[in-house]
Amino acid sequence: MDGTDRLVVREKTRAAEGVVALTLARPDGGRLPDWAPGAHVDLTLASGATRQYSLCGDRWDAHTYRVAVLREVDGRGGSAYVHDELAVGDTVGFGGPRNHFAMVPSARYLFVAGGIGITPLLPMVGQAELVGADWALLYGGRSRDSMAFRDELARFGDRVRLHPQDEAGLLPLASFVADADEGTVVYCCGPGPLLAAIEDATAHRPPHLLRTERFTAAELGAPVRGEPFVVELARTGVTVTVGPELSVLEAARRVGATALSSCEQGTCGTCETAVLAGVPDHRDSILADHERAAGDCLFPCVSRSCTDRLVLDL
Repeated sequence: MDGTDRLVVREKTRAAEGVVALTLARPDGGRLPDWAPGAHVDLTLASGATRQYSLCGDRWDAHTYRVAVLREVDGRGGSAYVHDELAVGDTVGFGGPRNHFAMVPSARYLFVAGGIGITPLLPMVGQAELVGADWALLYGGRSRDSMAFRDELARFGDRVRLHPQDEAGLLPLASFVADADEGTVVYCCGPGPLLAAIEDATAHRPPHLLRTERFTAAELGAPVRGEPFVVELARTGVTVTVGPELSVLEAARRVGATALSSCEQGTCGTCETAVLAGVPDHRDSILADHERAAGDCLFPCVSRSCTDRLVLDL
């Protein structure tokens, strides 16, 4: 599917304090693309802004998607529009689904959610239960009323630990992961400080056993190299020099490349591009360490080059 597709808002409900849930469908009621836990969609709003939202509904329902939107007080206006103006019957542009937070097979999972970070983990919990895996969820929020989908999670009993900060303080991450064996995969989604804390709490474990998703870009230092480098667009043979004032994506577009993009912050994955030669300087907030080491793709909206030349599949 591409950005020209549209979905209609079938339902809009309050999921928690400051959170609304949208049920979306094709205007003709037709089948939607299949998706797996961890997937997100791009929604293009009336203002032209595109935002990414994790799918958090029933993956076996072929005709509707559900997303949940947190009102971001200091955001760029997208969440305010969804909360205050978007109404049942309105349509939004649609792209995806895409999945850079895929659920890998395992006999044991630990899930850690912070606030709206519950959204990609909700279908993962359902999948773990479906396949009979051993799992537990630690779910934190500012207050109990701010934590979406508590009623849906209640059916899982003591596998789910709710931890409102105003009642219980910070999430007890160290104790939650303390007994995880070598095969347990940890999934975490939430604000930056939570992701940093879970990385610290699992630093003694193999890095591929922790998988995180960020809603905002991680803070980065300077690029590996400050001098210009050359990018070759393999599909046309055109080359372009990328200076420090341009992103790879911007430079490629200036010489005629067509590349989809959305967030342009290295968080959504829309612009993922294969690397055919050269060594990328990964500056995204998506790839895991082993994926970065492979060096076979990059996100040209933010990533750069460690070498004099990069050849991209553009």
